Amino acid sequence: MKEREKKNRRENRPRRSGKREGKGRKHPKTPSKPYVVEVVLRDDFPGLHAVAEGLSLKPGDMVLLDLDERTEVAKVVSPAVFLPLDLKSLPRIKRLATPKEVARYHENIKFEEKAWGICEQLAREQGLEMKLVRVERLYDRSKVIFYYTAEGRIDFRQLVKDLVRALRTRIEMRQIGVRHEAGMVGGIGCCGREICCATFLKKFDPVSIKIAKEQSLPLDPVKISGLCGRLLCCLLFEHNVYSELSASLPKIGKKISLTGHEGRVVRYNIFRHSVTIETPQGQEVEVSMEEFRKEK
Repeated sequence: MKEREKKNRRENRPRRSGKREGKGRKHPKTPSKPYVVEVVLRDDFPGLHAVAEGLSLKPGDMVLLDLDERTEVAKVVSPAVFLPLDLKSLPRIKRLATPKEVARYHENIKFEEKAWGICEQLAREQGLEMKLVRVERLYDRSKVIFYYTAEGRIDFRQLVKDLVRALRTRIEMRQIGVRHEAGMVGGIGCCGREICCATFLKKFDPVSIKIAKEQSLPLDPVKISGLCGRLLCCLLFEHNVYSELSASLPKIGKKISLTGHEGRVVRYNIFRHSVTIETPQGQEVEVSMEEFRKEK
């Protein structure tokens, strides 16, 4: 009888599940798949997207980065995110940097500040009309790169000799354009966001004033130019959409007759999908494209 009661108690006892109720599943500290973080090589350099795998990183961590067939120390400035990007094209984070590697990183920054002052002084003494934008010492200290802008070509042969003598390292002078300068320096655009060339835009396609005209933008250089003084790169972003939508609209200057009004097209509004015609009497009439198609 007692054995039967014990057996019944065992059968009626509630079974424990593998998961504890109310606590949920615990997330692993290290992400199980590759993810993307933003890193900077220097505090005043624009950020780069880099791939990390098998590491638990947070903003402020110093890491070792594989970049363009060389190794650099960089600082993580964003939390981990999973982005639908081509991860193969992005630099990869090898591991966390050691205290010795971080110390070398800070020594390189001090060296860059010293090299900047020496280069500016030598260029001034030699009468070279150039503007220094960035000085970068590679982590392995194999060379120092001086980025500069100038109106024309600069004969810097004597400058390089003097820099080699003063810094005791290989020197590379790299002339850049004003758009690349803006990307290196960074800034806030007229849209209120960080400029595109300092974030994601790496290739600079030519932008003409014709593109601004096709978008019916005011041709005021101040309003359609970026920090670099060139036409805004973002004018190209929606150019294909404007071209496609305007293909069904009459050309500006064309004489047409709409809803009893005759005149020439002076402008059109892509978003309202309407055209404005000017009559011989100087009156402007805005007509929707639906009416234009009905009478066409």
